[in-house]
Amino acid sequence: MAPTPVQENLVTSNKAYASGFTQGDLALPPAKKYAVVTCMDARIDPAAAYGISLGDAHVIRNAGGNAKDALRSLVISQQLLGTTEIVLVKHTGCGMLTFKNEDAAAVVRQNLGDKAVEGLSAFNGDFQPFPDLEKAVTSDVEFLRGSELIPDSVAISGWVYEVETGRVKSVV
Repeated sequence: MAPTPVQENLVTSNKAYASGFTQGDLALPPAKKYAVVTCMDARIDPAAAYGISLGDAHVIRNAGGNAKDALRSLVISQQLLGTTEIVLVKHTGCGMLTFKNEDAAAVVRQNLGDKAVEGLSAFNGDFQPFPDLEKAVTSDVEFLRGSELIPDSVAISGWVYEVETGRVKSVV
């Protein structure tokens, strides 16, 4: 099978990147001891938008910047790699604001069939959409603060990134 254009770009771009790479000696734990949970949206560049240099922080990305999806990674980040703060950042114009679980399941059924819909049981069929952005930020921060897996000593904040302006605003 021939490489796709995306794969070719990966190889070409990586050759250029690796030719000048000088930071192979960075420590495994993040230097600034924090983790960021943010959305996988391609319009967000967490390093540039949130001031993260290579080696500073763990950046955990998933659909909607979802705390429940990120919990496994956050436990590893804190318990095994020493982070002491969580910054959760959702964003305006998020796709998770545009559908309900039934809508997503219907698309899966239409595109992949009934058998695939059964596979949604891997995450209980909950795509974790949300109708209100700031309430979702607050809810995720409360979830993390209430989790037995996140120590009370961990600072947790919630933010909204505005894709239209590039600015962040504090929610909680």
